[in-house]
Order: sequence, then structure tokens, then C-alpha cells
Amino acid sequence: MQPFRIEVAGDVLDDLRDRLRRTRWPDAVVADWTLGTPPDALRTLVEHWAERFDWRATEARLDELDHVRVEVHGVGLHAVRAGRRGAPPLLLAHGWPDSFLRFERLLPLLADDFELVVPSIPGYGFSDRPTTLGSGPDRVADLFAGLMTALGHDRFGYHGGDIGTGIGKRLALRHPDRLLGVHLTDVPWWHLLGARPDELAGLSEAERDFVREGERWYREEGAYAAQQATRPQTLAYALTDSPAGLAGWFLEKFQAWSDGDVFDVFNLDWLCANLTVYWVTGTAASAARYYFDSSHAAPAEGRVTVPTGFAVFPADLTPEPRALAERSFDLVRWTELPRGGHFAAYEVPELLAGEVRSFFAPLVTGQP
Repeated sequence: MQPFRIEVAGDVLDDLRDRLRRTRWPDAVVADWTLGTPPDALRTLVEHWAERFDWRATEARLDELDHVRVEVHGVGLHAVRAGRRGAPPLLLAHGWPDSFLRFERLLPLLADDFELVVPSIPGYGFSDRPTTLGSGPDRVADLFAGLMTALGHDRFGYHGGDIGTGIGKRLALRHPDRLLGVHLTDVPWWHLLGARPDELAGLSEAERDFVREGERWYREEGAYAAQQATRPQTLAYALTDSPAGLAGWFLEKFQAWSDGDVFDVFNLDWLCANLTVYWVTGTAASAARYYFDSSHAAPAEGRVTVPTGFAVFPADLTPEPRALAERSFDLVRWTELPRGGHFAAYEVPELLAGEVRSFFAPLVTGQP
């Protein structure tokens, strides 16, 4: 384990600004989000990124956090440590297209209750990029378990969403003795896409309705996942060579998956900081490749016996029915929140922090 500081070379930032200023803009026939990220929205972000965003100020702020790099099974993992040392450990796992920055607003709200560990998924940000295929959710779950061992935590809690949900389920199936509990913001459901009628026969009507809605959503909104799960290398050139291309690819998801207009929900500086993490580490390609590894991973067999809680937010991708969670998890808490979307840790950190504390309190104290 080694201390780590974020230190981006000046020529990397100069090159980034130059590329942004030389963006070659496509034509457009509609001004809204019907066909994807519209030019006016992307110009707002790109111009801010090139002309007003101060990475050095962001870098200085982030370097006030306790960053470490830990080698686990030959993979260098970046993690932020925060909170109260000696408190119950809690690992927070991000998703895509965000990064460890997903939790920047949440950390101070949980700092008195937990010793917090926020790793970057391998291939995302400042963790190593996998050099071979096969770094899907099982592999990452094992690496996260090893990370917590290296940090001195035999047992710990887990919170995640999006990709972090799938990793959390695998962690609970592969290392149940290590976990105090698992808290998630969505129920894994992708395995139900394209299921045969006989495979859906055991589902309730509410679950079958959800599967139909999920398939509709995937047809209309899931092109990004299909591309990244099948031919991520083709996409990788555009995301790695063009910062405007990277911004356009990401901005669509922050708009579609959050609770409100993207520029009302998210601070422009935060959007640029998240993009810069991907750009300076060259991890847009490896992050996309995670979808390929996940889609080719063995199914997550078995029921999760670790106590599990869900916080469901109304503007998330496809809010799932409780019955679907009960089928696969030892469900001890289910809360449907009044607002918030896919990036709840950033959008509504107070609501999420309250749910995390309420879920883990009886598991830590042994009192209801």
C-alpha cells in the first residue's frame, strides 16, 4: 500500500484544451435529446471544459483526500479513504460513466458513522487497466475483497449502484462471510432480457410487467450497452482521441438517468472533473470493455444470504419491483425515495446517507 497523489502533467492538460478548441462539430436536424446529445448542450459543456474549468483547483481539492494505491493479486487499485478510523468499514462502489467522484458529496455525510473506502474499479480512473479479458464482476469482487484485507478490514459493509450493484451481488455470493450487509440502489435484471416465456413463468405479474418494460427501455436506450458489450474496441478510438466525443457519449447518460435537466442537477465543474479523470488516465476504452467482460461472465448463481437493503429512486433507469429483489436477496430493507435518479450519491446525498445509516445501524449494533 502506497500513498497516492493526483498529479497530471501540464502538457496533458494543454493537449486536452487544444483538442477541445479544435472540435469538429457535426450537423444536426433537431435541437432536443431525441437523437442523442444535442449540439447546444455539448457546446455548453465543451466550452466550459476548455475555457473555464480549473483542473488544478480540482486536483488540489481532491488531493486533500486520503488516496492510496494497493496491489491486489497483481492489480494496482486506487482508493480513497475517509471517515472515522475504527468505525465500521464501508466500501462504496461507483458505476459508469461516473467514477470515485460519484461519492464526493456523500463522504462527509457518512464520515462520523463509518470508516469509508472508495475504490476505483479496475480500468476506471486511477486503478490499473486490465491487460487481458476476463475482468468482469467476479474478478472485481475478489479484488475488492483483497483490497479490504490489505486495508485491515476482515468484515465490512458494501454500498453500490449500477456496475457496483453487480459487483456487490458477486461479492455477497463469493465472500458472504466478509460482509456485514449489502446496500444497493438497483436490482440486477439484465439477465432477464430476452428470456423465453418458460423462463418467465415463475415470475409474478408485476415482475413480468417489469421485464417487458425493461426490454422496451433496452430497445430505446440500451444502444450504449450493446456497443460496449459487443464491440467496445471500435468505440474506443473515438472516446480516446476526441474529448468532445467522450463528453457527448457521457453527457447523454447524465441527462437521461438523472432527476431533472442535466445542467440543473449537475455542476458543470463536476461534470468536467469526471470527464478529466477518464481523459488523463486514458480509461474510457477499458471502462467500456468492462461491459464486454460482464456480458461474457458466468451467471450469478444462487441466492444472496447476506442481509440486503435497497434504496430505489424514481428517476433511475428502470425502478424495479420489490418482488424481484426478494427473489434473489435476503431483503431486510426496501425504501422507495421521493426524488433522485441513477446518481443518487451526487443528486440527493442526504437522502441516500440516511438510508445507508438506517440500513447498517442494526447490523452493526445487533439492535433493531
